[in-house]
Amino acid sequence: MQKQTYPCQLESAGFKEEFMKRRLIVYCLIPTILVLLVPLGYASTKLWPGLKPYKTDYLKVSELHKIFYQLGGNPEAKPVMVIHGGPGGGCSPDMFRFFDPKKFHIILHDQRGAGQSKPYAEIKENTTQYLVEDIEKLRQHLDLGKVILFGGSWGSTLALAYAETYPQNVSGMILRGIFTGSKQEIDHFYHGATARYFPENYERLLQYIDNPEQKNYAAQLLKKIQSSDLEVRQKYALAWGKYEIKMAVLHIPDRAVDDIFKEWNPYDFALLENYYMANNCFLEDGQLLNNTERIEDIPAVIVNGRYDVICPPITAYKLHKKLPKSELIIVERAGHSASAEPLRSVLVNAVKKFE
Repeated sequence: MQKQTYPCQLESAGFKEEFMKRRLIVYCLIPTILVLLVPLGYASTKLWPGLKPYKTDYLKVSELHKIFYQLGGNPEAKPVMVIHGGPGGGCSPDMFRFFDPKKFHIILHDQRGAGQSKPYAEIKENTTQYLVEDIEKLRQHLDLGKVILFGGSWGSTLALAYAETYPQNVSGMILRGIFTGSKQEIDHFYHGATARYFPENYERLLQYIDNPEQKNYAAQLLKKIQSSDLEVRQKYALAWGKYEIKMAVLHIPDRAVDDIFKEWNPYDFALLENYYMANNCFLEDGQLLNNTERIEDIPAVIVNGRYDVICPPITAYKLHKKLPKSELIIVERAGHSASAEPLRSVLVNAVKKFE
């Protein structure tokens, strides 16, 4: 594959530090907002109490990249590796709370360019294959043996890619909001299918597409987000962030979306996500579903919101049909976000199946 470089550096180290401070604030803000938006008729989930990681550190995975990781729970218990979404989403401390800290050794890590990994928002040497190898390097570094994979949305993509590469190192999978990186799924997300349910939201996004007749919106957005003009970069990153957040939760008014972005600068999220989608997630079309024979002996729980507009349940259904040891749970009255009910309750219960 031809290497590409992009001018995505921020203006100054001080500006990067400010981004990171605001990112940490939003990690606490988003779950709070989502809790307030729980649909009537569902009881609030009792997540496990919040915990502080017993260790945080960086692992150098290349001459350029260092990935940030956090360890929580019981070091002697079953290891579970949490694979965050995005690409570019980073890990939140609330991700520890899906697991009983006495029964699981919980490993969070921020993928290349995301969260607290360094360098910030870097897309050089950043592909799906690199991220798969980073998971393996971290597993070996921590001497984990076989691991359970827990990932949603893009996290399900990367979890599947890792499991198909290293099936001997995976004891189970809990996957939510299934996305396999196919051209059909990317077209759905970018090129009009979401407008059937969020017409005004999609119309707002189209205002930022210079050439809508060219069905390459991820590439067009990526070019703008890489602009040498800071104002242009931020304008387009914010537009993309609002487009996605609006669809991620079933019940979230526009004012709540705006409140999120008062505290969170979505630059690295928007950059990395559009970079990956513009490059078809660095996967052959249909690759992950075509290679499921490599993981057919791995127990899996597959969870998808019935009304997930970003990752519709058809892909989860197709994956389930290919994995004889999988259980499929289509969650009624649920969308995409794992932080909102009732998906949150279902995921906590799914984890218990691996205790």
